[in-house]
Amino acid sequence: MAGGAHLSVPDMRRSTRHPVNHTVVAEHRDHGDVSMRIVNISAQGFMIDNAENLARGDRVLIRLPEVGRIEGYCMWTKDNRAGFQFERLLRLDSFASIVEQLQPTPLRRSH
Repeated sequence: MAGGAHLSVPDMRRSTRHPVNHTVVAEHRDHGDVSMRIVNISAQGFMIDNAENLARGDRVLIRLPEVGRIEGYCMWTKDNRAGFQFERLLRLDSFASIVEQLQPTPLRRSH
């Protein structure tokens, strides 16, 4: 995680978020390996709902399908949630594949 991430403009946070339920083991500089549950994702970042001991400005390294290792920068925390911005934008085709792999399967109705 050497060097700083080149973060995009914060106004881009308005992009579409896709609900997911995906647990990753993140590498944190001070806390070592940290389990994180990603609950939504966009091409610019992700949100977790188990943000104990994390603070704005923290950097983590996670592994996602299609893109492999990618750094996230904590933009905000509230209660037990935290929002992270990726170090770079994800390519549209890679992002679509990530969403397809991480989104929960919709419940099927039986008639």
